[in-house]
Amino acid sequence: MFKFLKLSVPASILVMAPAIASAAENLAQDDFVGISFWLISMALVASTAFFFLETQRVSAKWKTSLTVSGLVTLVAAVHYFYMRDVWIATGETPTVYRYIDWLITVPLLMVEFYIILRAIGAVSAGIFWRLMIGTMVMLIAGYMGEAGYINAWAGFIVGMAGWAYILYEVFAGEAGKLAADKAPASVQSAFSTMRWIVSIGWAIYPLGYFFGYLTGSADVEMLNIIYNFADVLNKIAFGVIIWNVATSESKA
Repeated sequence: MFKFLKLSVPASILVMAPAIASAAENLAQDDFVGISFWLISMALVASTAFFFLETQRVSAKWKTSLTVSGLVTLVAAVHYFYMRDVWIATGETPTVYRYIDWLITVPLLMVEFYIILRAIGAVSAGIFWRLMIGTMVMLIAGYMGEAGYINAWAGFIVGMAGWAYILYEVFAGEAGKLAADKAPASVQSAFSTMRWIVSIGWAIYPLGYFFGYLTGSADVEMLNIIYNFADVLNKIAFGVIIWNVATSESKA
């Protein structure tokens, strides 16, 4: 398995190289949004290689969690290549690509809560489905508001309701209670940090939505810089937290 990852991860990066290089010729030195797309796409590629290779250092029960973290950053990296090219070529917000990315990666992030809880014992399927429902409500409402299918305020309010539903589940719902009652200290610490990222880190997205669509004049540069910053925290940092608890528990 290690040999496969050792060969396949660098090979995947080489396959992506033409897409990585294609936008470099057109990247202006004062295009700070484009620069942020570039930096984050490279950070996501590096994180993907790191998470996949680190699966060899953790015990069996943590391998799935770390693999999912690598899948999150891999999917995001591919979409960031496309989003970066759209921005540099047109100067427009790559809304479709961004939401396709989120429709894949955000449910995977929610799955991480479920996988971590399963690593410490039996977990009901209800936790999984409640997290998925909250996620889809949040994302679909946000996309419809940004794409103009519904009123921007309506999309914002419904999306916030989906987010609140997720927060309730991980703090006060079955998932939160299970983590508090049965998890060892290291898992409790990781679970707590993860849910605070979902609270504070995800709060950055409504901020971007507000400045981009609800202030009366669309500020596409502010919108994309805020969204890009949020993705660094909510995808890479989220995975690093899981990596830390996985390696700590495996050594113990």
